[in-house]
Amino acid sequence: VTISKTGQLQLIDDEGKEHKIKKDVTLKSMHPTSVSGVDDMIRLGDLNEAGLLRNLLVRHRDGIIYTYTGSILVAVNPYQLLPIYTPEQVQLYTDRRLGELPPHVFAIADSCFFNMRRNRKDQCCVISGESGAGKTESTKLILQFLAAVSGQRSWIEQQILEANPILEAFGNAKTIRNDNSSRFGKYIDIHFSKGGSIEGARIEQYLLEKSRVCRQAQEERNYHIFYYMLMGMPAEQKKILSLGSAAEYNYLTMGKCTSCEGRDDIQEYAHFRSAMKILTFSENDSWEIHKLLAAILHLGNLDFEGENDLTQRSFMTNRESVSKPLTSEQALGGRDAFVKGIYGRLFIWIVEKINSAIYKPPAEGSTCQSIGLLDIFGFENFKQNSFEQLCINFANEQLQQFFVKHVFKLEQEEYARENIVWTHIEYSDNQRTLDILAVRSLNILSLIDEESHFPKGTDSTLLNKLDKTHSKSTIYISPKNDHDTKFGIQHFAGPVFYDSKGFLEKNRDALSLDLILLVETSTNKLLKKIFHSELSTNDTKGRVLTLCGQFRLSLDALMKTLTACQPYFIRCIKPNDFKKPMLFDRELCMRQLRYSGMMETIRIRKAGYPIRHTFQEFLDRYRVLLNSTVCDPKTVRTNTCQEVAEDDWKIGKTKVFFKDFHDTMLELKRDKALNEKALIIQKVLRGHKHRKQFLKQRSAAVVVQKYWRGHKGRKLYRLGFARLQATVRSRQITRQYELERKAALLLQTQIHGYFARKEWRRKRDAAILLQAHIRGMNARRYLTQGSSGLQAFLSLQERRAEELAALERQKKLEEVLRQKKEREAAEQSESITDQEMVDTIFGFLPSLVGGQEGQAPTGFEDLEGRWTALEEVDLDDAPMMEDLPEEDYDDLDEYSFSKFASMYFQGAATPTHIRHRLRQPLLYHEDESDVVASLTVWWIILRFMGDLPEPRPQRIPRSGMGFAERSLQKDVASRQDRRLSHMVGLDQVSLKSTWRQRGCSRETGLLFLRDEIYCQICKQLQENGNRSSFFRGWILLSLCLGIFPPTERFSKYLQSFIRLGPAGYAPYCAERLRRTVANGVRAEPPSWLELQATKTKKPMAMSVTLMDGRTISLPVDSASTSKEVCQMLSQKIKLQDTFGFSLYVALYDKVWSLGSGREHVMDAISQCEQEVKRKGGKEQHAPWRLYFRKEIFTPWHDCSQDSVSTELIYRQVIRGLKFGEYQCEREDDVVKLAMKHFFVQYGSDSSMENTKTVVQDCINSKLLEAKSESKWVQMINTAHLEGPYINSKNRAAEVKAEVVDYARQKWPMFFSRFFEVIRTSGPPLPKNKFIMAINWTGITFLDERERKLLELSYPMVTGVNTVREGKQSVCLRTLKGDFMLNAVMGGDIVDLVALFLAGLAERSLYAVALQEVNRQDDPTFLSFKKGELILLIKDDDFSPSRGWLKGQNERTGQKGAVPTETILILPTLSKPTNEVLSLISLSPDQRKTIINNTLRGTAAERVAPATLKEYSIEYFRPPTKDVNRQVISKNVAPERLWAHSREPIRQPFLKRLLGNPEHLSSGCNSLTALCAPILKYMGDYPTRQIQNPLELTDQIFGPAAQNEALRDEIYCQIIKQMTSNNNRYSMEQGWQLLWLCCGLFPPSTSLMKHIQRFLETRRRETLASDCLLRLQGALRTEPRKLPPHQVEVDAIQQNSTQIFHKIHFPNDTEEIFEVSTTTKVRDLVRSIATNLRLMTEDGFSLFVKTPDKVLSLNETDYIFDSLRQITDWSKTTKMAKDGGPVNVSYMVFFMKKLWINVVPGRDLEADRIFHFPQELPKYLRGYHRCTKEDLVQLGALLFRVKVDNDKTQFPMIPKMLKELVPNDQLKAMSADDWKKSIFAAYNKQAGLTVEEAMVSFLKVVFKWPTFGCAFFEVKQTSDPNFPDIVRIAISKQGVTIIHPKTKDVLATHPLNKIASWCSGSTYFHMTVGNLIKGNKILCETSLGYKMDDLLTSYANMYLSETRAQRPRTQRY
Repeated sequence: VTISKTGQLQLIDDEGKEHKIKKDVTLKSMHPTSVSGVDDMIRLGDLNEAGLLRNLLVRHRDGIIYTYTGSILVAVNPYQLLPIYTPEQVQLYTDRRLGELPPHVFAIADSCFFNMRRNRKDQCCVISGESGAGKTESTKLILQFLAAVSGQRSWIEQQILEANPILEAFGNAKTIRNDNSSRFGKYIDIHFSKGGSIEGARIEQYLLEKSRVCRQAQEERNYHIFYYMLMGMPAEQKKILSLGSAAEYNYLTMGKCTSCEGRDDIQEYAHFRSAMKILTFSENDSWEIHKLLAAILHLGNLDFEGENDLTQRSFMTNRESVSKPLTSEQALGGRDAFVKGIYGRLFIWIVEKINSAIYKPPAEGSTCQSIGLLDIFGFENFKQNSFEQLCINFANEQLQQFFVKHVFKLEQEEYARENIVWTHIEYSDNQRTLDILAVRSLNILSLIDEESHFPKGTDSTLLNKLDKTHSKSTIYISPKNDHDTKFGIQHFAGPVFYDSKGFLEKNRDALSLDLILLVETSTNKLLKKIFHSELSTNDTKGRVLTLCGQFRLSLDALMKTLTACQPYFIRCIKPNDFKKPMLFDRELCMRQLRYSGMMETIRIRKAGYPIRHTFQEFLDRYRVLLNSTVCDPKTVRTNTCQEVAEDDWKIGKTKVFFKDFHDTMLELKRDKALNEKALIIQKVLRGHKHRKQFLKQRSAAVVVQKYWRGHKGRKLYRLGFARLQATVRSRQITRQYELERKAALLLQTQIHGYFARKEWRRKRDAAILLQAHIRGMNARRYLTQGSSGLQAFLSLQERRAEELAALERQKKLEEVLRQKKEREAAEQSESITDQEMVDTIFGFLPSLVGGQEGQAPTGFEDLEGRWTALEEVDLDDAPMMEDLPEEDYDDLDEYSFSKFASMYFQGAATPTHIRHRLRQPLLYHEDESDVVASLTVWWIILRFMGDLPEPRPQRIPRSGMGFAERSLQKDVASRQDRRLSHMVGLDQVSLKSTWRQRGCSRETGLLFLRDEIYCQICKQLQENGNRSSFFRGWILLSLCLGIFPPTERFSKYLQSFIRLGPAGYAPYCAERLRRTVANGVRAEPPSWLELQATKTKKPMAMSVTLMDGRTISLPVDSASTSKEVCQMLSQKIKLQDTFGFSLYVALYDKVWSLGSGREHVMDAISQCEQEVKRKGGKEQHAPWRLYFRKEIFTPWHDCSQDSVSTELIYRQVIRGLKFGEYQCEREDDVVKLAMKHFFVQYGSDSSMENTKTVVQDCINSKLLEAKSESKWVQMINTAHLEGPYINSKNRAAEVKAEVVDYARQKWPMFFSRFFEVIRTSGPPLPKNKFIMAINWTGITFLDERERKLLELSYPMVTGVNTVREGKQSVCLRTLKGDFMLNAVMGGDIVDLVALFLAGLAERSLYAVALQEVNRQDDPTFLSFKKGELILLIKDDDFSPSRGWLKGQNERTGQKGAVPTETILILPTLSKPTNEVLSLISLSPDQRKTIINNTLRGTAAERVAPATLKEYSIEYFRPPTKDVNRQVISKNVAPERLWAHSREPIRQPFLKRLLGNPEHLSSGCNSLTALCAPILKYMGDYPTRQIQNPLELTDQIFGPAAQNEALRDEIYCQIIKQMTSNNNRYSMEQGWQLLWLCCGLFPPSTSLMKHIQRFLETRRRETLASDCLLRLQGALRTEPRKLPPHQVEVDAIQQNSTQIFHKIHFPNDTEEIFEVSTTTKVRDLVRSIATNLRLMTEDGFSLFVKTPDKVLSLNETDYIFDSLRQITDWSKTTKMAKDGGPVNVSYMVFFMKKLWINVVPGRDLEADRIFHFPQELPKYLRGYHRCTKEDLVQLGALLFRVKVDNDKTQFPMIPKMLKELVPNDQLKAMSADDWKKSIFAAYNKQAGLTVEEAMVSFLKVVFKWPTFGCAFFEVKQTSDPNFPDIVRIAISKQGVTIIHPKTKDVLATHPLNKIASWCSGSTYFHMTVGNLIKGNKILCETSLGYKMDDLLTSYANMYLSETRAQRPRTQRY
């Protein structure tokens, strides 16, 4: 409102027009709801016509065409295409409540669908409005929506949708008001199954406007089909039918309009033809229809001149037939009537034909729901209205009355009946109009019918009767005058005037007898068919039903159908008469709103209560919201229900009344309450569970605390007592040391004094002697000179004394000379070098290399070949144990040997050299035997060092031999036949038995005995003046240092002593000590090889033989372990995959493993020498050998990782075959292995000489004895020629890998590590002492005969560790119980098992939920239940280090984050078995019970076998009373229904099946049909012919698989036959049936416990435990849908519970995989991908190839159900063709289906096995567009793939061109040019391997846009711009249409633009774009099913990746 310049108020309307306002006019402000409009007009504040109109206007301007009026939808025709009909909108409105989203026609359709399924009541949707308001489009949109939400994409859905184009073509036309006006009415009744999928439909047509065929108003057209045909039909066909353009025909030019703006007749004709094909119209049908249509057009151009059948009329009088000539006008009228008759009947025939295609009558007894869509002509009021308009408007009056009755009348009557306080609302009731038209007597329609039956009745007489009868009525409007032929009717939409001219003729709708006879003479079959009823009627005088009568009957039936349904209303509004968008005609819209009663509707909807429930319905639905179990105002207070809803609701006598918003509010509250109650239940159950777990843990904690406190107390007591002992002993030792030190000092003082005095005396005596001699000499000289005559006077006595003195002097002189000679000899001995002395000592040793002496052991003679010379290798460079820290050597000066001797030596023992025996050991020993041993060692050391003479010394010759040689001869020569172990190895050899007797407590004593030996040797080396003794002592010390280390107490003192040793021995001994300390003590004395090393002070030369014949020499020392040797050897031969390779030692015919750990190699050599000595041989020439072999595989072994490893294992396997180590059960396996060896050795060469060599290499002598060598040669040569390798692209490395993998799979026990163990506790086993074998498959317990006691896979092992008491005790925790084992090598067992478990867990993709996680509110988290299998997805989405993993629930298929603490990762690379999953899901107590009973098999012996006797008392029918049996057998026991019987039963066992025959309708007519096959299968029923077991199992389990009620009956009948059955064969067959049954479906809860008891009490039966496990698994999974597959039946008939199936791959390879009964397709896909080591299983699928089809399997189905379904379908199809029973063969392929995330080179295995073999055929067929350079490059790569590096195949290129170049490019160049180009490119690619060539090929193709596409050659008829034959490519980008010759892209349709698709028998249909004006594509192809499946898979992938997860409330 504004003020003008003159000050006057002005009103500006919505169009901008100004209106002056008078002063007396009052204005009212607009309600806020009318400003911007509302979704639901009930919420309008301005509840008047203006507010109503403005709301529609505002929304129409905003492009919003839909508005609610409660649950009624008002739709305004936009006259333009809006973007609100896309597939995204369909998904948005699916499963939503009305009002939850903005108004939409999809919301009404979804409400219909949801209410049909919830209330189990038929629905209907009445779509009303004027012509041009959009009723037809709304109908099509609802159909599209229902087909989409059905979710099946079935062919029947597409057929229903495609019925519209045909009906529109024949029944729609362009009118003034509507370009696609329906000139007939139709009611489409869509039928749905219980699951909500569309099963069929039926179409009813009403009152086709046949007159339009002959005449049209101005600016109107005839029916669309004529223009379609003339514009779209090919010229050749038009020529045959003599057709031209539309302007040439009178019937098409009456309205002077032959075209329609916005409608492409050519395109529409293509869609029409496509729809005809989809609806099974044959080409002949289509041609016949076109012939009739052409005939109609030609008849319209006829002019009548002479007499013929159309210019005269015959009629029957009482006596004869009379002919009457007709005028030209009458002839034209007859022609038009004939044309209308033809077209009308043709239309009816077409509708019936459509119904025959889309309608399937329901089976007897079955019910289905339906949704009806009524699309009928709108109210019509033209300038010239005729009989058709009267009928149309009568139908609209009926529908208006139905609307009024439903909305107004029934509402108010219901309120009155229920005593609801209600203000009556006035509404426009059209009942009076209906009364005048059709209800009252002498109504208008009955008068028309009556007049039509009078021969003399005319239109004038009819008008007179109407005027005379109804002139007084206000509804009837009389003609203006007597000459006026028009009368009027006051309709609900306004008055309409009808021209009565032609009424009777149109109503009679009859053809003359002449025309009928004319049709009878026609040769057109279709014409006769559509006139069949007229031609078959002989009574020409019978009363024919008029058109009006027919229409009334069909309309009455329609109204009855609508009344029986729950209706929805859509009121279509036409905004303008000009069909222009965004133009809103207020007057026109207001008029439509008025006569549709929308104002009254809003008022009554706003004030009324459209939602109502009976008390019981309300209670059943909303019980969760009530605080009472009763909802009845008579017994319960009203406020009980008031808590549920808000105000403004009513309670009637029997019902509760709500408004629309209450329904939405109640549903939301109900959902919320259900969620809350579910949370409460979960909370309580979880609380109970956790409380129970807490109590259990608390009691366990109390026990642990009790024992821990006791242990801690005892430990503290022992610790305190030990400390006290240590303190006392230390004080005693300290005191003793001080006393001894004082005594030693005193002794030293005395000794020092004694020696000093002795020395002084010696010197004094020498001086005196010297003085005496000098004095004597001087005196004698003086006497001689001074008194020479005195001598004569001496007496005789004096002379005698002088002679004696001279003799004494002579003796002393000789002594001096002797001493001089000794000094010279000593000087000579000092000139001998140290090395010469050592060489002299060990001169008796032979020169040898370890492992080369004597003959080779048995079975290894072939390996005595070439060997590599010794290389000088520093042992420090080898990977050995860690060195001692350097700081240990820094302070050695403080640790002198003298200091140690003073501290620890006993008595007066000195640290220096002595020559006599000891009276007591140097160190203190508690044990008496240690004292004796110490003294014995001292005696041996003295003898060895030469400090003690031998008992029988040899005579020393005095020849020219040197002193050193003579002195050493007596010590060494006598020891040439004795071992030095007598001196050095005393603590290892002589005392070994003593140690075993005294146990582990003896270890400390042994350590101190070693110190005793070292101290004795060091003592003899300290101050040893004898050089030979000194060197012999250092030799002895070096030998000891290589055998055992000292204790920590003496270690540094010994190091200090060694450091001060001789120059040659100090570093050598220091290194030996370091190595011995690092690698530990030896178990055997030194060998002869070590003596040689001591001689050279260098490493020993050790020869090791490889399995390929090479012998390599390695440097080792005394401390070398098998680990070090294996590592050095691996480095030499460049072996990378070193795990599992071990060192083996062989002697004579014995071979044993040293492993690759801490075993000392020289201990094994020493044992070999001892064995040789025991047999009387010479130790130094022991014929032992060392071999390097594969001992064990890892579970994740991959041959491609290391070719050297594969080569060694391959040679080992071939040798094993030759020498019988590895044996095959079948000759075929041996031949296959030999054939592979043939290819490896000689490639494609197949000469007989090479074959003989292969036979000698591979075939064992026993096999050669059984079959001659020539036969083996022939077999292997034939296999080689016919095998897959000779012409394949496989390389030798791949074949070697195949052999290695075969050996690993075939002989796991031969690649195991064995440990002797003793079971001390755990589950019982037949023996307590057995052998534990550990290999890549698991752990196996074997007895001494290698019989398996127990097998454990790694998922069954939960943990392993050594107990604290020592490493010899191993605790093995498994799902079958915890084993406590004693083993010498317990640490090795734990390390190996822990390594395998950790490696498998790291690589595993499987986990089991330990607890339930429910996070459905957040899609980030994965929800799962306890015990469910979780598939781990290893990507970068979540960090395991932070406690999160990405997983997928196998049951639901959902993905999300998983907390690591809630799952247990299973150590396995393949899907865990049902046994493992079942055991994990059980509680420990249950598991213990089951496993103990399984292992012992004794529980069942003590418990009586359970039966169904107890169950039968409650659930079985009473036994039948047979009078004859009672008479014959008196006192006989009553019938035992639960026990075995050979008589077929006549009635079911279960009570609930009695009197319910409908349960037996799913496949069996009586219980005998179920019982007899069971008896026949078990052999309890005689049969003349042996039936196929599969047929019997089908008869047994087929009905039960379909009908759940029969499953318990099957279980009961099988168990009955197994109870008290003494027939062994029958019992075996019964167990087979029960095994099959337990895997198919579980029994009911009430029967479950009885079956479990039945099985648990029969543990001794082979299949009992497996049946129990299968039963547990069946409870956790969905039941099977089909009976067992042939493979399952075959497996159990062979008593095998493992089922294997062969899987083929695109590269012509195949493998066998284990498949269980409950394995789903996705499980097998994942298992195959894991087994093939593919990076991901995404995009892969399983395909089944039958003789006529290749079908993809649905990943959610069970594998055997899918196979069974496909084979049964193929069998049925083939049986229908050939007749009789047939067998259908099939193959299962594993291939790439969806090419997503494929990058060549990323996954080489996938490239080799799948990508290359699948892409190559597409390339060679010429599907890709590529350049000439690419062709040459790819040709060269393919040539390399075929021949590898064999350039000799170059001349074969012309013959191989078809395998190198696409077919369409072969003629692009000559064969020679191709050869030259390809060979040139081949040379440029030198160095590529075959695998690299494959990847390079893929990398080139990867750049093309068509990479990964699936191509289909199809015939299309949808788009005339495309060629008839096109190539369709389907990929992740969508659908691409390609020209097959030029390879140009004609069109590309992304996945998100494809609205729908489906396939039929030979068709594929696709709609692209909008649901209304989408582009339709129909293809003729036999591969439509493949296109459908592939497109569906890509679409599902696209939706799962791109569609946002929107929260929605689940409907219940």
